[in-house]
Amino acid sequence: MPFEMTVGLVVIDQESYSQYRREMMPLLEQAGGRFRYDFEIARVLRGESDAQINRAFVIQFPDKASKERFFSDTRYLEIRHRLYEPAVTAMVLIAEMETPR
Repeated sequence: MPFEMTVGLVVIDQESYSQYRREMMPLLEQAGGRFRYDFEIARVLRGESDAQINRAFVIQFPDKASKERFFSDTRYLEIRHRLYEPAVTAMVLIAEMETPR
């Protein structure tokens, strides 16, 4: 069953974050994953976190095991460390769920 995550981020370096996305995308596709939605957020009206999210997305994997393999892949972790970590100051996991096909 497909597995989705809805995530909010506080991105402080758009250039590094864009490079992160470019480099991780082939790995995401190899894992069967995709971005269903991707937003740049101007203002947060209500949230359970103090993070002033400026980016939000829904990412989907074929199943939860595929998601776990992707996020633990050493190639992904290297890209994340080099590009994502300096570019993003906060991540808010809004939802995780299995979805019908």
